[in-house]
Amino acid sequence: MQATIGDRICIRGATVESPDRHGEVLEVRGADGAPPYLVRFDDGHETLVYPGTDTVIEHSSV
Repeated sequence: MQATIGDRICIRGATVESPDRHGEVLEVRGADGAPPYLVRFDDGHETLVYPGTDTVIEHSSV
């Protein structure tokens, strides 16, 4: 998985009751776009993300 600053990240909910979480990649700390990523989620929470199989990167078009 590779991302760049400004890409959107979506972490799918683990259960039917759990909503998906969406955010923006603020920093890429791995080499050549690899994880971990510093992400600001749409609710304002910022955290370091090590994405799993439930994660989708939506690349920015800029």
